[in-house]
Amino acid sequence: MALDILERIVWLGHDAFRIDGSKTVYFDPYDIPSGPIADLILITHEHFDHCSPDDVKRIQGDRTVIVSDPDSARKVSGDVRVARPGDRLEVQGIVIRAVPSYNVDKAFHPREKGWVGYILEMDGARIYHAGDTDLIPEMKDLEVDVALLPVSGTYVMDWEQAVKAAEIIQPTLVAIPMHYGTVVGDDQDAHHFKNALEGRIEVRILPRS
Repeated sequence: MALDILERIVWLGHDAFRIDGSKTVYFDPYDIPSGPIADLILITHEHFDHCSPDDVKRIQGDRTVIVSDPDSARKVSGDVRVARPGDRLEVQGIVIRAVPSYNVDKAFHPREKGWVGYILEMDGARIYHAGDTDLIPEMKDLEVDVALLPVSGTYVMDWEQAVKAAEIIQPTLVAIPMHYGTVVGDDQDAHHFKNALEGRIEVRILPRS
């Protein structure tokens, strides 16, 4: 079942993903066309390219649940559940764990903000969306099948640091690069990341949907 999830992960550009599993789940929808109505929307932090109320409304239905950090929760409406690092929630049979996501050598995403990444447990797989983060010590405690990792630098870790993150996390199935091609970074960041892990950790560069 966990292997099946790999064919159901859709990259929507930047940090936005849709999981077409037993439930329809979005991470950080931003600059997306209208799509399937969400069962669950996960928002990592309040920056415009992660918390976009207009994009949320495009995919929000009467039964959609939004899980977000406290700052983003004030910008969206509906069935909104607040998550802080260390929290565990269950929504429609899906287990969600909020994990730390922050910068260590830059000021864009301060740790004290309490912004988050997520581990989504769904359809027999554990999917980690790192959010906007650097390489942080908490990554050594993660046990996941799929790791969605930023690679572009500037606001997040660069591809070299993302390689180290993947080596620490050791996802059992695949690492997928994100956070490039829209605000900052380009395809080369993703390819450098993939090439550096060749033969050690499976990396998939997804086409933008």
